Amino acid sequence: MAKDKDRGLNKGLTSYGDSAFSLFLRKAFIKGMGYSDDALDRPIVGIVDTFSAYNACHANVPDLVEAVKRGVMLAGALPVPFPTISIHESFAYPTSMFTRNLMSMDTEEMIRAQPMDAVVLIGGCDKTVPAQLMGAASANVPAIQLVTGPMMTGSHRGERVGACTDCRRFWGRYRAGEIDDQEIADVNNQLVPGAGTCGVMGTASTMALVTEALGMMAPGGATPPAVSADRRRIAETTGALAVNMAAQDLTPDKIMTQKAFENALTVLLATGGSTNGIVHLAAIAGRAGFELDLDAFDKLGRDVPVLVDLKPSGQNYMEDLHRAGGLPTILRELKDHLHLDCLTVTGRTLGENIEAAPGGWEQSIVSPIGKPLFPEGGMAVLRGNLAPGGAIVKQSAASPHLMTHRGRAIVFSSIADMGARVDDPDLDVTEDDILVLQNAGPKGAPGMPEAGYMPIPKKIAAKGIKDMVRISDARMSGTASGTIVLHVTPESAEGGPLALVRTGDMISLDVPNRSLTLEVSDAELAERKKAFTPPVHEGSDRGYKKLYMDTVTQADTGCDFDFLIPEKPARVPGA
Repeated sequence: MAKDKDRGLNKGLTSYGDSAFSLFLRKAFIKGMGYSDDALDRPIVGIVDTFSAYNACHANVPDLVEAVKRGVMLAGALPVPFPTISIHESFAYPTSMFTRNLMSMDTEEMIRAQPMDAVVLIGGCDKTVPAQLMGAASANVPAIQLVTGPMMTGSHRGERVGACTDCRRFWGRYRAGEIDDQEIADVNNQLVPGAGTCGVMGTASTMALVTEALGMMAPGGATPPAVSADRRRIAETTGALAVNMAAQDLTPDKIMTQKAFENALTVLLATGGSTNGIVHLAAIAGRAGFELDLDAFDKLGRDVPVLVDLKPSGQNYMEDLHRAGGLPTILRELKDHLHLDCLTVTGRTLGENIEAAPGGWEQSIVSPIGKPLFPEGGMAVLRGNLAPGGAIVKQSAASPHLMTHRGRAIVFSSIADMGARVDDPDLDVTEDDILVLQNAGPKGAPGMPEAGYMPIPKKIAAKGIKDMVRISDARMSGTASGTIVLHVTPESAEGGPLALVRTGDMISLDVPNRSLTLEVSDAELAERKKAFTPPVHEGSDRGYKKLYMDTVTQADTGCDFDFLIPEKPARVPGA
């Protein structure tokens, strides 16, 4: 294969004006790494190494790199690991979403710049997998995703706990005065007991499952725990599959089709997946040349129920889903809702992968489709004069009594304003009011942080109130729960209607009828719009921040950079 001018070490030669010299020089330098001519004459599989000492979700990456290398070599090719940016949710300022597109560009350009016939993408923490798939879609070199896998659960005073739904649950109890300083410190030691991604149906778990459903991951690869032998075996299999993909020239455009994205969206709904999943799938689809149709997605959610009993929509953890058979158990229940003819990284169709998976067994984590955990999909799309471009609510994790609610708006003009006033004992707020956060969207924050999970004001929490309706143009963690309306589009910073809400305005939320209404006249809103001025962010006149602020799109199109999105010939879901 390496003798082909577009394969192996010959691929993408550095420009010296003499291609033969370029290859000669390339071989001279890589031989300094100890490679033989035999090794260098083989197909090359690049391995994206995202290990970082800041990223506990990726602590097992060195082990996975070795397992992938083993799989590649057993299949007769040469593995070459290389580093890229690594992003962790808790260690990225101002937010991980701000640097997702940067990581996608890094991934794309390193795949393009270096000789490889296929690439294994090792990611895990929330933004890393979408960033890698976005970059892979744009580079269009045979690519396969490997995730680091979920962490195991910990134990706090006899209670099973795991990041990060339980993080939020215990922090809420601490804010309400139900537990003391010692207990919150004790549970802090148990929430993340080891390597891996959040062990609930947060964004990392969601992206792992939808990626496998999309066809871009080895079958059964979404759920094995990070510390398990199963995870390393999947890594070895991934390496071998990458070699086969190189031989078949099985590029992402042949896998990430319109129907494949519909499969991924179906799994997103059925798992009660993270609301972040819809933003990321919109971005990945955009790179693949498709536009996500929110109204069609909502229609799909009317027919596809939530089947998976995992926190925050249910009670269990990813290790339980793995023991229940992983994604194949879910796919078997969804067969009538899936496009089974979609091609996958195995070279087989999704339907063939399901048939090849081990048969199901008795378990209680994935419900039969006739007896779902929640009768509709996990998410609903809302529209109205407050969100003409749409908004998202995770209805499977919301409070039933708040799904239809009318209340007075309590407005915070920014995340800083919310932090300064939400716990003020003099704040005029009741549990029946609706908390509204402005300027927390893609440009407003910037970076669309996970601030949509607004804290319940302390004086309300102290009364035992666990939930209120909250509305913002921000995101929230997939590990969070509550009656929280997110991704309001257009965002406040773009002069969207959310920017025009004032404390005391009445807002009506009607999830069953998919409406979100600001009860203010068009004439009054037009007057308020005249006084609108967009926020100004320090440092946005240079560097990456300027690039971000000048080109980032809204949530409904994935918050990608507009210049990275090709023409959109079709919409997902399709007509």
